[in-house]
Amino acid sequence: MGGRFGDGPVVPEAEDEIFHEGWHARALAVVLACGSLGKWNIDVSRHARECLAPKDYAAFSYYEKWMGGLAALLVETGVLTRDELAGQTDEQISALATKKLTADQVAGVLARGGPADRESNAAPAFDIGDAVLTRRIAENVLVSGGHTRLPSYAAGAMGRIMRYHGTHILPDSNAHGLGEAPEPLYAVVFPASELWAHPEHPRDEVVLDLWQSYLEAV
Repeated sequence: MGGRFGDGPVVPEAEDEIFHEGWHARALAVVLACGSLGKWNIDVSRHARECLAPKDYAAFSYYEKWMGGLAALLVETGVLTRDELAGQTDEQISALATKKLTADQVAGVLARGGPADRESNAAPAFDIGDAVLTRRIAENVLVSGGHTRLPSYAAGAMGRIMRYHGTHILPDSNAHGLGEAPEPLYAVVFPASELWAHPEHPRDEVVLDLWQSYLEAV
C-alpha cells in the first residue's frame, strides 16, 4: 500500500515508543506464541492477513490485522473451532499444549528468529549494478490471488541491483504448500520518481528485497 494516494502522510513515531497501546504487546506475544505450534510458516501468516475482507483490512489497525489473520489461521488449521475462539465452549486442554513456549524459552527463540536462506542450485542471473525491470503485474504467478512480496507500487518499475543476498525461500511458493523453492534474492534500489508520479522528493531512493523471478534484464 506504500505511497497510495489518499492515505495521508506518514507520521513518525517517537523514538522511545514501541507500542501505542498495552494490548499491542499482548497481540504480538500471542501471534509469536501461536507460531511455535508449527501449523504454518511466516508466509502463510502474511497471506492470512492479506485475505481479510477489504473493508476490514482498510479499517483495521496494524495489530488488528495481525489478530484477524491469526484468528483465521487458528480455525483453518483446526487448532480451534469458531465456538472455542468465541469462548462459547467449555475450556479444555489442547492436544497442542505440549508445544507451548515456556517463559525461559522465549528469549532464545526470538534470538534465533526464522532464517529464510537456503542452499539452492539456482544461479544468480544479475550482477551488482545491473539495471532490472520488475514484473508489470505484481501478482503471484503460481497461485491466482496468492501471496507475493512484490509490492504493487513497484510493478513495472526500473531499478538497479544493489546487493545479492544469496538464495532464499520464495514466499510465493512457501505460502501455499508448494515447497520452499529457494531462488536468488536481491536488494534492488529504485528512485522515488520511478515509483510514484509526484514524489515529494524525486531524488530519494527506495530499496526493496526482490526475488529473481520478479525481475527481468533491461
